[in-house]
Amino acid sequence: MLGADVDVAIIGGGPAGSSCASYLAKAGLKCVVLERELFPRLHVGESLVPSTTRVLRDIGFLDRMDEAGFVRKFGAVWTAPADNAPLYSVDFDGMELECQANIRFEERPQPGVDKNYTWHVDRGKFDLLMLQHAHQLGAAVYEGVRVSDVDFSDPKLPRINFMLGRKTMSLTANMIVDASGRQTLLGNQLKLKKMDQVFNQYALHTWFEGYDRTALAKTKTFEDYIYIHFLPVTNTWLWQIPITDTVTSIGVVTQKKNFEKSKESRENFFWDCIRTRPELYEGLKKSQQVRGLKEEGDYSYGMSEINGDGFALIGDAARFVDPIFSSGVSIALTSAKFISEDIVKAAEKGDFRKDSFETFRSTMRCGTNHWYEFISLYYRLNVLFTYFINQKQHRLDVLKLLQGDMYEPEKPRVLDEMRKIVTEVERRENHPWHKLLGDLTSDTFRATY
Repeated sequence: MLGADVDVAIIGGGPAGSSCASYLAKAGLKCVVLERELFPRLHVGESLVPSTTRVLRDIGFLDRMDEAGFVRKFGAVWTAPADNAPLYSVDFDGMELECQANIRFEERPQPGVDKNYTWHVDRGKFDLLMLQHAHQLGAAVYEGVRVSDVDFSDPKLPRINFMLGRKTMSLTANMIVDASGRQTLLGNQLKLKKMDQVFNQYALHTWFEGYDRTALAKTKTFEDYIYIHFLPVTNTWLWQIPITDTVTSIGVVTQKKNFEKSKESRENFFWDCIRTRPELYEGLKKSQQVRGLKEEGDYSYGMSEINGDGFALIGDAARFVDPIFSSGVSIALTSAKFISEDIVKAAEKGDFRKDSFETFRSTMRCGTNHWYEFISLYYRLNVLFTYFINQKQHRLDVLKLLQGDMYEPEKPRVLDEMRKIVTEVERRENHPWHKLLGDLTSDTFRATY
């Protein structure tokens, strides 16, 4: 198609934008990335899942991951407060439970994934390396560029307007990809954004030097796993993510209403939550906090549409759900893969209308809706997850979701099984697990776009 300055203009240079640019540059398309920040910059979302390996291999980035020295992640561990031990030990169906569950990624072979590990990453370093890689493959990359809006008055030739220093500039593209993250530039401009009234989550997070990560590990093998620690506060949990051999990321995620009820400072609230797990509190108090406390609010949202004539939204610009299973970067990279495949086909036909991206839209819809239902059930009854991950007949189905393999049209059968038990526990007020139910209900799941 003649007349456009570039084939594709990408708003945002985070993992979604940089991986999309890498795919398109490798395919020979002329693309530009416009990033408002100057990298490296701080960012949350520091733990990957195995499905990202496929994308990193596709774009030729796998070797850089180990060269960069990122901590290898072989699995995940979930822990519950010791006070709940009697409840977690209840025999629901011939199965005794424990207060701790763990999985190893190598338990389930994944097509296209030949490593038994993924990585924990310093996002400042990881995002910078990914953006540099896109540039090395041929994408034009501009940092410190603030995009103001996209003009769709000519639907066949959208124009992206931006500020470069104090100068107002613009360029045209056959296709606009919004990878602006939680700024959701096109979602806001086109009024597509829908806030999630169920997962109104809030996060406080920081880094610690010298924290003993073996404190709650059953064996030293689990030292560098990601840990999800349940807190005895409704719908509240804590992440523990290794960043280096000595630095650990710690974050508390809770419903915003829990924070709003407190008149204490953010710092006090953060420590009060951690204090509910004394073993964690003692360990962190012995270590050194090396970053200021940072907050993330308005956590979850979706879009009424994620693509249209001449545009698509990927990564956090399209959808963000509570990150309890490290889904953020995985969804970002996977959505970049799917949209890039459709864009290459659209460019060959010279047709960038909405229907050209139906494979991208339908695939992402299936995956994110399966994921949303999984998280909804998880928050309703945390112990249910421990129950299913420890049952042989369901373990691999749950692990498949945790590995990031959730984009098949058919809903995973384990979700229906989980829903049946949640509904039964809701119905029976005398059930031992009834008192562990979270605020959510079993019918909170809603399809998006």
